[in-house]
Amino acid sequence: MIDNTEKTAALMGKMKAALPMGAGVTARAHEALRAESPDLAIPRRCEITTIYYFGDEGGIVCTLDLPDTKNAHIISITHLTFGRGDPLSREIRAYQKHRIRRLRRLDGRRF
Repeated sequence: MIDNTEKTAALMGKMKAALPMGAGVTARAHEALRAESPDLAIPRRCEITTIYYFGDEGGIVCTLDLPDTKNAHIISITHLTFGRGDPLSREIRAYQKHRIRRLRRLDGRRF
């Protein structure tokens, strides 16, 4: 297993209670979103409107509130950044680090 199910469920509950949440988009994710929607001005900071769990394979994913209302923009939480002032930033960062470390160990890829 990649995720600790109890810790992940607890974090998701806290995040859902805090919605909408502000988040930054990593450079890699920003480029992917721009490639997907070239006519759309993708901001570096956006709001998370919904949170889902895509199981152990997908982890926690977030729906972003972007100016394009035609398409849902769903992104893994590992491709988002959170400000130090955010009350959940430490817990989210711990989840991100744990997940990335486990994924690297499983398949040897770099993220």
